[in-house]
Amino acid sequence: MMNYYKYLPVSREDENWGLWVLNTGCTQVAATDIYPGKNHPAHHHFNWKKGRVLNEYQVIYITSGKGIFESDSCRQQEIKAGTIILLFPGERHRYRPLAETGWDEYWVGMKGPVLDNLLKENFFTREKPCLYIGFQEGTLQLFHLIIEKTKQENPGYQPLIAGAALHLMGNIHYLVKQQVNGNKEREQLMNKARLLFRSNISQHYSPEQAAEELQVGYSWFRKEFKKYTGLSPFQYYIQLKIEKARELLNDPAVSVKEIAYDLRFDSSFYFSRIFKEKTGLTPTEYRKRAQGDI
Repeated sequence: MMNYYKYLPVSREDENWGLWVLNTGCTQVAATDIYPGKNHPAHHHFNWKKGRVLNEYQVIYITSGKGIFESDSCRQQEIKAGTIILLFPGERHRYRPLAETGWDEYWVGMKGPVLDNLLKENFFTREKPCLYIGFQEGTLQLFHLIIEKTKQENPGYQPLIAGAALHLMGNIHYLVKQQVNGNKEREQLMNKARLLFRSNISQHYSPEQAAEELQVGYSWFRKEFKKYTGLSPFQYYIQLKIEKARELLNDPAVSVKEIAYDLRFDSSFYFSRIFKEKTGLTPTEYRKRAQGDI
C-alpha cells in the first residue's frame, strides 16, 4: 500500500454536477505512529484532544487494524477492520488507530446537494456514522478508481470521480441493508410475499391476506416488508399493478376501462388517478406517448 493523498481544485462547472470530490487518499499507519500525520492542510489536521469539524462529507474505509471513533452524535466506539466511518459537515469528531495495531485507511472527501439529500432522507445518519461492511473488494476498487483518476486530473475527471463517489455511497447502503436483512428465514418469507403479490396481480388481494397466508401477524409483516423492500406491502402491490398496466397500455386494442377491470381496480376513474400519481401521466397520455403520438 503506497501512501497517497490529494486535495483537488473544484470549478463552478464541477459544482453544477451536484456532487464534487474535494480530496482522497490512502494511508498505512504503523503501530505507534503519530496520528494523524502533519502533512495535511491546517483545515484538515486535528489532534485527539480538540477533535475536528469539517465543512464536507468524508467516507473512510478501515481495511486493517483497529481504532476508536467518537463524534457529537455518536459516543466513543471501537473500530475494527472492515468498518466504514462517515464524517458529516459541521459535526465535531475524532478518531485514531490503536497504538498497538495501527490501521490502513482509504478516504474520499466530497460535497454537494446530492449528499445533503441522502442525509435528509435518512439513508445515512449522524447517529450511526460507523458501518461495518467487512472486506469488500468492490468497495475497495471504487476507492482505487477515485485515487487513480486524481493522479492524472484529465479533462472531465471530476464528474467521473463524483459518479464513482455516488456509486460508493450506494454500495455502502446496499451492503448495510444486506446485513440488516441477512436473516435467511426472513429473506425467504419476504421473497414468498413478493411472489404472492405477483401471482395475485389480477385479483382482489390485500396485504392482510398475504400475511395470513404466510402465517405471520400483519403489523410485523408490514414493518418487515417495508424494511426489506423500501415500500409498504400495499404500495408494492399497487406498483406491480401499475407496471402491468404500462405493459397492457402498449396494446391499443385493449381499452383503459378493460385494463382497470383486468387489474381489479375499483373503477377506471380510480385506476386513472392512481396511474397518474405513480407515473405523472394519465393512462391515455401514457398510451399516446408510447405510440409516439405526442
